[in-house]
Order: sequence, then structure tokens, then C-alpha cells
Amino acid sequence: MSFEFSKKVSGLQASAIREILKFTSDPEVISFAAGNPAPEAFPVKDIDRISREIFNSDPILALQYSITEGYTPLRNTLKARLEKDGCFCGEKDELIITSGAQQANELAAKVLCDEGDTIVCEAPSFIGSLNAFKSYNVDLVGVELLQDGINLEKLEEVLKAKKVKLIYLIPNFQNPTGLTMSYEKRVEVLKLAEKYDSVILEDNPYGDLRFDGEDIPSIKSMDKSGRVIYSGTFSKVLAPGIRVGYTSAPKEIVSKMIVCKQVSDVHTNIWAQVLADRFLNECDMDKHLSSLREIYRHKCSLMLSQIEKNFSSKLSFTRPQGGLFIWCTLPEDCDMMTFCKRAVEEYKVAVVPGTAFLVGETEKTSSFRLNFSTPTDEEIVLGCEKIGRLSKEMFGE
Repeated sequence: MSFEFSKKVSGLQASAIREILKFTSDPEVISFAAGNPAPEAFPVKDIDRISREIFNSDPILALQYSITEGYTPLRNTLKARLEKDGCFCGEKDELIITSGAQQANELAAKVLCDEGDTIVCEAPSFIGSLNAFKSYNVDLVGVELLQDGINLEKLEEVLKAKKVKLIYLIPNFQNPTGLTMSYEKRVEVLKLAEKYDSVILEDNPYGDLRFDGEDIPSIKSMDKSGRVIYSGTFSKVLAPGIRVGYTSAPKEIVSKMIVCKQVSDVHTNIWAQVLADRFLNECDMDKHLSSLREIYRHKCSLMLSQIEKNFSSKLSFTRPQGGLFIWCTLPEDCDMMTFCKRAVEEYKVAVVPGTAFLVGETEKTSSFRLNFSTPTDEEIVLGCEKIGRLSKEMFGE
């Protein structure tokens, strides 16, 4: 039997990079391709203790249906924390708990965009959000990402030419590049959104993982006109498996998100929400975050030192101040996919080809993404030695 799929999904295809990533199941392959937190970063003992307390004291709370908006104590805890950073305004904003930041970003597109509406994103950008946007048949436009954030001139060119409903940005330690948007550029992006009447979706999954430099205020904290949606998650600071994220946005937007979430999954895992709330209130969150930053500072520093030591000088790379990723760029005239395929097939090291993060996989890039959070120190050293040998073989010293 042949099936006629909906227009929303008929154009979605399995990524070509799966041919590379399937090699990561080989135990001999060192994977720099993941986006997972470090195994040693999980607060397993606290999660175990809190979970036992929940099921000993109030098991039905964790097992029964709950409300779509989210567990009220967790929402109140998050509102108070976000208000301190200017990311929640009690007079105009509301907060909803989502199944990870991925759902928050998908809901933003769902409630604001019709088929054919324009969404602008950084190029490159997070593949999960790109696929979510594509599923709504929007006109997805990628705008060049510079060292200090999105190219403002090219962004305004798009805003002038099209009615842009949503501008999707990852200002802190961006996935996949690891780059951070400057304060000055955040101010200017907001001005452009105001000038052309667009909504900004500020995705901040890595903001708490700054291990170098000074914190920069969020775009949401600068917003006076109520046009910024702010999404966050516990995936990188607690555990991705619990699937707890959140969105702070104008009340009108959140009210529509609630209705859409009701028909999607009813509510986010309630046990995980109670766990997250108790962790925030019972554990030393500052100490926990400090520990995570030390882990990632060490891993990032180690990988950067090994890149400098082993890679061909013809390659360039970013130096992130936080997050989980480093973005490497080959000489422009080289075949990036061949490099990535040879890395995994011949040298047993998996990286993610940069095409995975572009609006269209037929677009050109000579870059690839490295992850430093998941591999061990030994794997980082050995993996970088192997990629280094390949890079020098292909491009010279």
C-alpha cells in the first residue's frame, strides 16, 4: 500500500549525516558527534534521594494527571528565578512548563506561524528547531552568523523584503558554533524586531554553562514591547532524560501554547517536574552549576589544546566561552563530507558535518561540529590525534 503524507511532513527527509552517525554504535569509534551532557555531570545521588522522597511521601502526586501549564510550585520557583534576571515580568508574562526546550520552540512556531510565513534563523543553527519549523511549511531563511552574532545588515535585508513572523536566536554558546552574541548586537537585534514588528524566540539551553568571560544580559531582559519569547531547559544542567523545559513569554502567547500543548501531550512528566522543583529548592544549585562549569572548562580547554597541537594549520576553529561545542572550518575549496566520512570510516572518529545545521542540506559549508562534553579525556586526546593526522594528510601541516 502507498501512503499519501501530509504537506507538513512530506518534505521532511532523514538527514544524510545518518550515514556517518550510524558508525557511532561501533565501540571502536570515538564520538565527538553527540550533544549530551558529560556523564560525570549528572547529580545522580540527589536525583535518587529526591525521587525516593517523592514516592515515599506523595506517590500519587507523581503518578496522576496534572495541569497543562505545569506543576505550580515549579512554575513559581522558575518565575522567581527568571524575574531576577529580567526574563519574566509578572505584569505581562506567563510561564509554561514544556517537554524540553525543543517543545517550547516548536510551540512558538505553531502558535505564531501559518504555512508560508517567514522565520529567520542563524546560519548555521540547531537542527532540532530547524526541523520543527520546517514541519509547519514555513519560509525558513538562514542569515549568516558572524563571530559576535547574526549579521545585522543581512538580517535587515530579509526584514525589509519579507514579513518575518519569528526571529530564532541562540545567543549563548550557540549550537553548533559555540559562539556568543555580543551585548551590542543583542540590543540592535531587538531594535530591528521592534522596527519591523517581528517576534524574537530566544533559545537559551546553555546559558548556565559559562566557564569563561562575563555574563551578558538576555535579549528578553531588554524587551519593553513584549515581543521576546524566552525558552530554557533542565536538559543541560540537571538531566536531558527528564524532558523538562520552560517558556517565559507574553501572556497571550502562553495561553495559546497551553491549548496547543493540551492536544499534544496533555502535560509534561509530573514526576520530573516535582523533581526539578525540589532540586532547585533543596540542593545548592550554585554549587552544582559551579561543578558543571569546571567539568566543561576542563574538557573544552583540553580539546582546544589538542586541536592546536594536532590539527593542520589550515583549519580554523571557535573558542567557546561556555556550552558544549566547537566549530571547525576546513579550507574553502575542500570536500567537507569526504573529510567527515574518512574521519569515521578510516580513523574511527565521528564528527557532525556542518550541512546538518543549515536550512537546506544542499547548501554549502566547509565546517563541522565537535562536542567536548561527552567523550572522556583519553578519548579527546586520541580522537584529536586521529583527526589531526587526517587533516595533515589532506591539507598539509
